[in-house]
Amino acid sequence: MAIIPTLRCRSMRQALAFYGDILDFERVGGNDEVNDPSFSVLARDGGFLYLSSHRGDGVFGTAVAITTNDIDALFRTLRSRGLETPGNPDAPVEVHEGPIDQTWGTREFYVDDPDGNTLRFVQV
Repeated sequence: MAIIPTLRCRSMRQALAFYGDILDFERVGGNDEVNDPSFSVLARDGGFLYLSSHRGDGVFGTAVAITTNDIDALFRTLRSRGLETPGNPDAPVEVHEGPIDQTWGTREFYVDDPDGNTLRFVQV
């Protein structure tokens, strides 16, 4: 069984630019046209993520965890692709500035997309 989160976006074109150009997701399906409202299927490292600009598909501000094997290398790669930090001023600043060791045993950093959804990259 696969569980695939759906993230709400205001502008599919803007979301696809961020997820593709910065986070290295590939659009592998969805509506033929990306004019809003629209739906897209993204893939990265064997995982999938749905983006939707349809009213009623999710809420803005959703958080999704994404696991990775080398959090520091991933962070450096995303920074080189244009990731800007810090992100959400209401969240702990340190996890938006770079990977940190959490007290619960994971190493993490957070990325906020243009619509305020948070991607929590986690190395266990």
